[in-house]
Amino acid sequence: MSAAGSERYALIAGNGQFPLLVLQEARRQGVEMTVLAIREEALPEIEKLGAPVHWLSLGELQKALGILRAEKISKAVLAGQVKHKQIFSDIPPDGLLAQLLTKLPQKNTDTLIGAIARALETVGIEVVDSTLFVRSLLAPRGPLSQRAPDAEEAADIAYGRPIASQIARLDLGQTVVVSQRACVAVEAMEGTDATIERAAGLANGRRLVVVKVSKPQQDMRFDVPVVGVQTLEVMKRAGATALALDAERTLVFDRKEFTRRADDYGLAVVAFAPEKE
Repeated sequence: MSAAGSERYALIAGNGQFPLLVLQEARRQGVEMTVLAIREEALPEIEKLGAPVHWLSLGELQKALGILRAEKISKAVLAGQVKHKQIFSDIPPDGLLAQLLTKLPQKNTDTLIGAIARALETVGIEVVDSTLFVRSLLAPRGPLSQRAPDAEEAADIAYGRPIASQIARLDLGQTVVVSQRACVAVEAMEGTDATIERAAGLANGRRLVVVKVSKPQQDMRFDVPVVGVQTLEVMKRAGATALALDAERTLVFDRKEFTRRADDYGLAVVAFAPEKE
């Protein structure tokens, strides 16, 4: 029996590998999806996976709703990040999106994506947990690498996790980079990899520890933390030696290769139970 039953699903695809993995896993579970691919974000490879794909600009909310209604979609999965800096881009919003934006008290990630989810719900489309078809990719609690954090790294992780939880609670970012119990860089709009790279430029060769958390009340429908091999590559270049994640709330792409690469690089990767409110 499929995860969807007789429901008709749409995938709203942002950037990265996440939308491709969702589409592949949904099909493996017997669920076919209609794809609405965000032109400014989604990978062109999504067209090679056999699903019908509609390309839309980030500003075309009215057109998106029209396609979803025409396809008789009842459930939608939002997968793949839309870079927060797109808020300040010159992409023109259509009338519906412009009206929605003017009513927002603030333009952080939760508020923006939450408003889009509510717009979908007003036309009878339920936005579901983005990990519905890819639960096997969620990080289990415990070590994800052969090497455990040493005493110095463990101390930096213990220092960084409450700080990361605070910035996540404020919806500023979900990553901090720490060295010797000092916060070197805090994520804002640039994303995890750019935050690590910025930290490397500030650390003067000191060893770095990366702490990435979920939000204290993480809405699993969108903005779920994600790491993959690319994160490890950036860490290696930056001189970061350990990575701490939230278990069961962080997606780890290509787990086998991720673990192999972490071990090859001598990195310590560990997932903890999320910080409590």
